[in-house]
Amino acid sequence: MKAVSSILPDKQIIDGVKSAFPAIEFEFFKGISEAIPSLKEAEIFITFGEDLTDEIILECKKLRWIMVMSAGLERMPLNLCEDRGILVTNARGIHKVPMAEFTLGIMLHHVKQMGTLLSQQQDQNWNRKIPMGELYGKTLLILGVGAIGGEIARLGKALQMKTIGVNRHGGKVDSSDLVVTLEDFEEALPEADFIVSVLPSTAETRYLLTEDHFQRMKKTAAFINIGRGDVVAEEVLISAMERSEIAHAYLDVFINEPLPSDHKFWTMSNITVTPHISSITKNYLPRSFEIFHHNLHTYINNQSNFINKIEPGRGY
Repeated sequence: MKAVSSILPDKQIIDGVKSAFPAIEFEFFKGISEAIPSLKEAEIFITFGEDLTDEIILECKKLRWIMVMSAGLERMPLNLCEDRGILVTNARGIHKVPMAEFTLGIMLHHVKQMGTLLSQQQDQNWNRKIPMGELYGKTLLILGVGAIGGEIARLGKALQMKTIGVNRHGGKVDSSDLVVTLEDFEEALPEADFIVSVLPSTAETRYLLTEDHFQRMKKTAAFINIGRGDVVAEEVLISAMERSEIAHAYLDVFINEPLPSDHKFWTMSNITVTPHISSITKNYLPRSFEIFHHNLHTYINNQSNFINKIEPGRGY
């Protein structure tokens, strides 16, 4: 059995997986262009999910399982994978700690006026009249209250925030005071101080947020997007921020990445841009390979208890 990776992790990870599965032939490459010749003979492929095309999959006659070492699948040729009967799993869930901490950091940055304080330091301006706020008692609305959103809610509750989760079914979720569905979440928008999107990119969520949604939000609200950039059309968000419908938008994900240097987001004073970094820490790949180890045991033994088995028709 041959496994090929277009991800080149550090030596410790490579040695660990080879030691745990000595009967499998592993080949690790830096990028898809280097991996393709070997991939044509592989049964298992390890990838970040952004380098596969229909053409490559059609050339890989032996491919039976793709392990995507990220949560996003929007660039994956899932329809062809389904047609070919190729198993797809991903690393959903490993991001919850760094992304929840990142979100909490942004919310604290916002209420504690850290941007203003840094600017004052640069100007050597001793001003103690800055209107400091608290997260205590604030309302946090989380679009997509799954593993990541649930951890954000848990941290919010630790700071005594009110938490409202949004998911497809409206079922109860730990650390959420209230859970509503994607069909009726707009009713909760007027009371939210922070609106955090952790939504994936699917037919159901693409361009979910409209001008009307931003008009329903508090003027003092902050929008934080760490999910996918296409949850809101860029022109809709730009228009909302130009009209000051909300106080600030913190964006870590974008429709086109890297964000072009001439994009308007860079220069808007009420938008903060970060380079899709909320999930990245030194623990990213070790956590991903923990899931891979479990799933490879499952695959070898013809079992069914895969972690994060993807339903291609749903896109997650």
